[in-house]
Amino acid sequence: MFRSARDFVRSESGSLMPVMVMATIPILLAVGFSVDYTSAVTTRSNMQNALDAAIISITTLPTTTSQGDRQTALQQAYVANSGQGTATLTGVNVAADGTATFTATAAYPMPTNFMQIARIDTVNVGVGSSVRKTPALVQSTFKVTKVSGWWNKTMTLYGTKFGETTPKPLMTITYNYNGYGDPKGYGTTTVSTINGSTSTVVQQQACTTKTVGNFNNLAAGTITQTDSNGKKYATTCADTFYPANGSGAVIDVSQMDKLYLEMKVPSGNPTTLRSDDATTSNRLYIGTSQTNMPEVATGQTVDIFGAVPCGQAGYQAWEDGGSPVPADVSNADFFYTTTGKCDFNRRPSETVLTQ
Repeated sequence: MFRSARDFVRSESGSLMPVMVMATIPILLAVGFSVDYTSAVTTRSNMQNALDAAIISITTLPTTTSQGDRQTALQQAYVANSGQGTATLTGVNVAADGTATFTATAAYPMPTNFMQIARIDTVNVGVGSSVRKTPALVQSTFKVTKVSGWWNKTMTLYGTKFGETTPKPLMTITYNYNGYGDPKGYGTTTVSTINGSTSTVVQQQACTTKTVGNFNNLAAGTITQTDSNGKKYATTCADTFYPANGSGAVIDVSQMDKLYLEMKVPSGNPTTLRSDDATTSNRLYIGTSQTNMPEVATGQTVDIFGAVPCGQAGYQAWEDGGSPVPADVSNADFFYTTTGKCDFNRRPSETVLTQ
């Protein structure tokens, strides 16, 4: 038996070759199919990544963008991210409150190499993506409530538009000390909106101080102070709005990708405080009432989009640099309220992939 097997292996008659060929074909087909399958898996992964990037990119378009323009933008972004085949926008839904969902698919008939032996010329590869966006701040109203201190200062709201890199001023709040000499110090604060090179005053708060013998029979809202010598001061502040029925600085931030607040205090140390600077943002207070305003933690930055509440008043304050921090909000110098209006959110960073 062993000798017969040995002779079969050594045989040169050629009868073994057809058998080996027949045995090799299935192996080659299996290897070839595996290569095509691996190629299809890689192609699908690349298509998924490209479609995810493309659908996120079209969520930054305005709500007025037509379906056709969105489809064109989706395909262009898909191809730019190395997607193969055709991307199709299958759904866009923006609710009344600004909540939005987007869905899309992509398909590609991938040519095969080895599968063609079995008359399979292409393999259809398909992927899908969907995203959800919650409403975001599109408008903010700033109104000064009380500013004090012996140092003049200016707070500015800066915004960077979508597609741009240079921030531009959207609002300023400028304070000038009246120089009367009272311990806390009060003066005149002017709030202005900025549109390009045009500045428009929308609120002015003028505070006047006088000395009094006692604090009896003072008007409601009068600010009282007593210095180290026992001298008493009474300060009253009057607000004037432009127009008369105005509510402060109403700022359209719907076109803004980034926002930050900056406080310039020429006599302070430091002289510049910024909400997006982790070394100075701890002088900013954010809260839900005039007395409940926690100080921003040291080393943190502030996202103004999240710091202004939707549909209700929020409270903010700054300590201008004259006192060390951390400290209670009562130590702050620059108080104002912020009210936000929220709607469809164009910022890509707020997009959540759900498929």
